[in-house]
Amino acid sequence: MKPKVFITRQIPEAAIRKLEETCEVAVWKYEDIPVPRDVLEKEITEAHGLFCMLTDSIDAALIQKANKLKVISNLAVGYNNIDIEAASEKGIKVTNTPGVLTETTADLTFALLMATARRITEASDFLRAGDWKTWSPMLLTGQDIYNRTLGIIGLGRIGEAIARRAIGFNMNVVYHNRSRKPEAEESIGLTYVSMDELLQTSDYVCIMTPYTNETKNLIHAEHFKMMKENAILINTARGGIVNEKDLYDALINGEIWAAGLDVFEEEPVPLDHPLLTLPNVVTLPHIGSASISTRSIMAEVAASDLLKAVNGETPVHLVNP
Repeated sequence: MKPKVFITRQIPEAAIRKLEETCEVAVWKYEDIPVPRDVLEKEITEAHGLFCMLTDSIDAALIQKANKLKVISNLAVGYNNIDIEAASEKGIKVTNTPGVLTETTADLTFALLMATARRITEASDFLRAGDWKTWSPMLLTGQDIYNRTLGIIGLGRIGEAIARRAIGFNMNVVYHNRSRKPEAEESIGLTYVSMDELLQTSDYVCIMTPYTNETKNLIHAEHFKMMKENAILINTARGGIVNEKDLYDALINGEIWAAGLDVFEEEPVPLDHPLLTLPNVVTLPHIGSASISTRSIMAEVAASDLLKAVNGETPVHLVNP
């Protein structure tokens, strides 16, 4: 009898076919509707493998219903949507997809930085609304990127990839991390500084730290007061790392100049969220790794690790060994 696998979203067809070779596969078919809790509870009681996304809450109560489950394969680098302790207690392996999305996410992060600095979406909306009546020297002027200072908080793989891009713009790149990275300092040309110095001296502050209990609300009102008035905050890591109310207050009070956000504490973000009302906030729907190639590779990696686990093997990207 084939092991059963439940997939919580539509994923690339190649990954589904790979799973179907040896498993009985069910896929939630509604692209624009998250799988309802009652459906997930029903499916997880019979599944041997769960293929899920960062937006799926796989909590302890849900895991307790999983009497046959051998693996939870998360299509993401992060896995804060899964109760790892509860899964480990039941002997359920948890996997993720690190590494494969590094360069794609770095591309998006730098694109968001540039779009925010040069007011790209605001300018596009201005033109499409028919407001471009004439030209003036200060029309939609933004901030320079070349030769400015970029501060990266959290220097993992993606942080290093962003730094490499910044060096190409002749930016002075400083970073703060739990531990120094001398090799990256030498090979890329980075400078390690304290958090306070980074915030005080950077023209751009890029959040790249993982989301943990320690980093929740890591950036808050006190930090915005340290930043330059023309500084720009970029967050493509996790929404909960930045206190969104404090960010809103900092923006309307002129403590910082703008923000570019690919992530929010609540996702999908409510349309009445105060940050969505500000013209100096560029917002994206969590598309950091959303290239066709990268998402396809991520799905293949997640499927391969899921198959290893249901067959009693050790997955390559095991979160809870």
